[in-house]
Amino acid sequence: MGSAYTPGLTVSGDMVVRRTRRLPIKGEVTVRTSDVVGPNDVVARAMLPGPQQAIKLAEELGVEAGEVKGFFKLNIGDKVGAGQLVAETKGIFRGWGKKEVFSKYEGTIEAISEVTGHVLVREPSVPVEILSYIRGTVVEVMPEEGAVIEARGAMVQGIFGVGGERNGEVRVAVGSADDLLEASHVQDSDKGKILVGGSGVTLDAIQRATQVGTLGLVVGAVRDVDLTQFLGYDIGVAITGQEDISLTLMATEGFGKLRMAQRTFDLLKSLEGKQASINGATQIRAGVIRPEIIVPLTEAAQAGQQKEQAMTLAAGTPIRIIREPYFGRLGAVTGLPSQPQTVDSGAKVRVLLAKLDDGQEVTVPRANVEIIAG
Repeated sequence: MGSAYTPGLTVSGDMVVRRTRRLPIKGEVTVRTSDVVGPNDVVARAMLPGPQQAIKLAEELGVEAGEVKGFFKLNIGDKVGAGQLVAETKGIFRGWGKKEVFSKYEGTIEAISEVTGHVLVREPSVPVEILSYIRGTVVEVMPEEGAVIEARGAMVQGIFGVGGERNGEVRVAVGSADDLLEASHVQDSDKGKILVGGSGVTLDAIQRATQVGTLGLVVGAVRDVDLTQFLGYDIGVAITGQEDISLTLMATEGFGKLRMAQRTFDLLKSLEGKQASINGATQIRAGVIRPEIIVPLTEAAQAGQQKEQAMTLAAGTPIRIIREPYFGRLGAVTGLPSQPQTVDSGAKVRVLLAKLDDGQEVTVPRANVEIIAG
């Protein structure tokens, strides 16, 4: 039995999922171990310091930096409002030439520099709340930082996604894994839902889903030209998930038009009507992050689901090829030669034999595949 050399892509009807929910700075944790939380419950909160702004007092008054304290009307620690008078000169005969400086910012006076002649204003703190994201149980509390939430249920990971964390009811909008999700499939009643398509999605469908308030789209693939037009810019190589868009989009197979894997489509169809959590965050370099849709299940629903499989290569293991010339193709391992072999590039690597979904038998480097975990 061999081992996978790349992260596996999870498609499982029954597994344990843990998600760490951590504040960006120290704050207050609002849950305790063993608490049951919903996806929109607050697990931790903090006050993020507001940005620091500078009033160029010496420049605006026309005085030396070392003189600004003599004209400044407030003290360090005082509150200041936008438009408030903060400094002035007396001017000469009957106030002629008098200069006044008004704050452009609301906040607290943090410092006065006699070196630069600047007054520093700290704008109000910004409240930050971390939500549970998934429905589950708190299994660990990190004091002043956050908590770890655990849920048992179904999870499908994708190849690529955009958009952040959202929660909604799953609705399969197409008849088969081959069908393209079009605008006509999106209904007015899909507000707040996560729609499942087949081989891809049209730009019109994405725009229609945005208009009706759909929260998520899960499809086999998306055209990069449509994605660029929807976002308004080319997607980069950095982590996604922070886009300023009102829905989350996840592609399970890749780019272009690719039939959604049948087992993925069947699993999502079995979850129709259930509440799901979706996150489009993707990172394809070091520290791989996969987009995902998670559906916590009740104990009754879990009883008939299959167990999580080990992430190892063996005869019969379902795989996806992640390099050309078979990029995006699905299949199953048929053999694992023990000796390295020379491939088309001239490199000598460990390979596997696989039978693709159309019956074609191929030999590919083991590093060019990922396991589809069940």
